Amino acid sequence: MITENDLARINALARKSKAEGLTQDEIQEQKILRQKYIQAVRANLRSQLDQIDVIGPDGTVENLGEKHDSKKAGCGD
Repeated sequence: MITENDLARINALARKSKAEGLTQDEIQEQKILRQKYIQAVRANLRSQLDQIDVIGPDGTVENLGEKHDSKKAGCGD
């Protein structure tokens, strides 16, 4: 889970990067925080998809989360 402090730090590092550049430690911290943020966004999207059901033209009900899982399994990932 990403916290408000994490978001504030991401923004601070982005501003500093544009203004004066980052140290190697700050670049690594920024990379870790961005990965954490992306994971949180993906988890949120997954949760939303799991709550959505689509009714097809033939009346079948398909859950978007399950639909995504079956496509992912078929790709060999």
